[in-house]
Amino acid sequence: MPQNSDDARRIALALPGAFEKLAWGLPSFRVEGGKLFAALDDTDTVLGVKCPQEERAELIAAEPEKFFLRTGHDDNHPWLRVRLAALDGEDELTAILTDSWRQAAPKRLLAAHPELGSR
Repeated sequence: MPQNSDDARRIALALPGAFEKLAWGLPSFRVEGGKLFAALDDTDTVLGVKCPQEERAELIAAEPEKFFLRTGHDDNHPWLRVRLAALDGEDELTAILTDSWRQAAPKRLLAAHPELGSR
């Protein structure tokens, strides 16, 4: 079943310490301390998530229908865009959001939730 912005919001807000805040007029998802880990675009069909710059090219090359960069905006940032409708279901969306959350979460919060993995 294709994923949408409601799914992304529900999953993101279920992560420990997560909250929603408008940024640039768009919904963003942050973790304790205000660190950004995901944001919806103005179409509600694309989710931006944290992703190490060295991993982006491989992900995009492997699945360009799912992953892309917003040229001129994401070039120098550890960020990747995800087409929600192209994902293989809720498990994949959950894995992507959890990975992004782990990159933004404070160490104390990560230590309190070992079931979500580590950086």
